[in-house]
Amino acid sequence: MSLPAYAGPGERAWYYGFRFICALIFLFLIFPIVVIVPLSFNALPYFTFTEAMLSLDPAGYSLRWYNALLGSEPWMSSIRNSLFIATSSSIIATFLGTLAALGLSRPQMPARGLITAILISPMIVPLIITAAALFAFYARFQLGNSFFAIIMSHVVLGAPFVVITVTAALSNFDQSLIRASQSLGADGVTTFRKVIVPLLLPGIIAGGLFAFITSLDEVVVSFLSGPAQTPMTVRMFSGLREEISPTILALATILVALSILLLTVMELIRRRGEKMRGMSPG
Repeated sequence: MSLPAYAGPGERAWYYGFRFICALIFLFLIFPIVVIVPLSFNALPYFTFTEAMLSLDPAGYSLRWYNALLGSEPWMSSIRNSLFIATSSSIIATFLGTLAALGLSRPQMPARGLITAILISPMIVPLIITAAALFAFYARFQLGNSFFAIIMSHVVLGAPFVVITVTAALSNFDQSLIRASQSLGADGVTTFRKVIVPLLLPGIIAGGLFAFITSLDEVVVSFLSGPAQTPMTVRMFSGLREEISPTILALATILVALSILLLTVMELIRRRGEKMRGMSPG
């Protein structure tokens, strides 16, 4: 919204001052993340800017840490573990979260508020408590240090995001479309497959992406994994404590780029969903 021509001195001061404050807050939030990108190209094994980097000398920049990352079998193994765990957990969380949201959307569903609170509680309860409870649960059945344990633990953390996004999509869902489908002779399965799912697909995909990002970035619950299932977040945390190497910065830069890509996809999906519902994207 542009500043109107009749605005007084106080309104102009607030207009520009408010934007300046917002810019400072944005810089405060984004600067620690952005600064790791140039540091990942440091030619020397430092976590600080060298004189050559500050003077923009090409000799101060190198791809050696990306080469070290891609050429390291322990790092690549942990990356493969993370992608496998995140993909598997997000698929399961999306399926279960979508079914839960569809059930909670029915008016005749008893104790909807209580069930919803229980489903989203992993977002509220401190992660260390959740990790301790999950460890005690899986240890009782001797399932610790396995892909099954860590994948299902990430499902617990990712499913609430799916429930919230699909529930939000259902809030704008036109129930008359279901009645129209049934009046034309479609059974429940056909109505679900050809009417409900296509209209809810943007919310389902957005929830799945949130679950994927949650699993990919998780480090506390990931300590339930054993040596063969170590994800990259645990290896990064261990590297920061034991052996500081700019290889961590290279992987962090890749994760930042991946997060930006996924956020862009989610924004495109959101706009597509609004367009499908006849709303102007905003």
